[in-house]
Amino acid sequence: MVSDNIKTEKFNGLDHLRALAILLVFFFHYFILSGGEPKWLPDYARFGWTGVDLFFVLSGFLISSQLFLKIKQEKNISYKEFFLKRFFRIIPAYIVVVGIYFIFPIFREKESLPAIWKFLTFTQNFGTNLKDYGTFSHAWSLCVEEHFYFFLPIILIVLQTKNLFKKSYWLLVFLFIFGFAIRIYSWNNFYIPKINDENSWLYWYKFIYYPTYNRLDGLLVGVSIAGIYQFLPDFWNKLSKFGNLNIILSLIILTCAYFVCYEQQTFYASIFGFPLIAIGYGFLVIGAISPNSFLFKLKSKTTTFIATLSFTIYLTHKGIIHITQHLLENTKVESNLIVLICIVTCTIGAYLVNLLIEKPFMKLRNRIIDNK
Repeated sequence: MVSDNIKTEKFNGLDHLRALAILLVFFFHYFILSGGEPKWLPDYARFGWTGVDLFFVLSGFLISSQLFLKIKQEKNISYKEFFLKRFFRIIPAYIVVVGIYFIFPIFREKESLPAIWKFLTFTQNFGTNLKDYGTFSHAWSLCVEEHFYFFLPIILIVLQTKNLFKKSYWLLVFLFIFGFAIRIYSWNNFYIPKINDENSWLYWYKFIYYPTYNRLDGLLVGVSIAGIYQFLPDFWNKLSKFGNLNIILSLIILTCAYFVCYEQQTFYASIFGFPLIAIGYGFLVIGAISPNSFLFKLKSKTTTFIATLSFTIYLTHKGIIHITQHLLENTKVESNLIVLICIVTCTIGAYLVNLLIEKPFMKLRNRIIDNK
């Protein structure tokens, strides 16, 4: 969800996907916070949790593409430079929102926050207790991405140094299989013993849904697409000729995933749902960067605007929805209108964080890197 563009003029189609991802997440969280209102929303929003998986695929593709390009050009990867880019892109806005959550209780969509050290160390997605400490729970996905940003360049530097990069695809295969194995282990040893508990859903989220090691599929799919794009040009050229067909295939796979994951806390959804969704969104990304697809050709200032704000919308939307709904709860405003009002307030809030925090720190980042 927090990715710098590479070759922006060529990948404008990815703005549509970033906009789609944040809209999916927004409406999914909205219907939870609104108690299912308006009545039409749950049927359309129940699959919205997969917007995070689309962000994972996008991050995997964009971040690894930048690093793969360095390797392709036979340049050394600078961990310091990579870290600086990620730090200034993510941390300032994130810390500000964490501060708002801790300083202003009205911003909290639930009663209690996890310990602040969990947010500062990006370990909030391990041992998550949604019932007692469910506020700002959506930060779990930032933890997953931060772990990815920390380990990916280190792994690539080691592979590059040891001249093992050409065999690195075996690592992707291993990690993909590992995802199945660890989810099966987590299912059998952590969730099944608690399945008859009245709060069994808490254990499913704690041991299946949130941990980084169970949610690598989207990132791995993104990395795989980047590898094909950068190192297998002949195969990529053949694949990208079928841009719209890749999009259709994506929709077919995601439709299958919708039914597999209709009840999230089942064995098949828990073990096979995440990779199926990741592959489905992977084909959507392939379609978006294929020059002959309609997503590649379509230009929209609206989706570009939403994509630009996607990170700050993600950070702030639950708190702002909560405040907006609280202010309107004793009024006679119709539920559909409240949705529109929340969209407006969330957009304004995200724009302010983008304008006052993101942009100044991105300019500072560019100055620091240019002066190195």
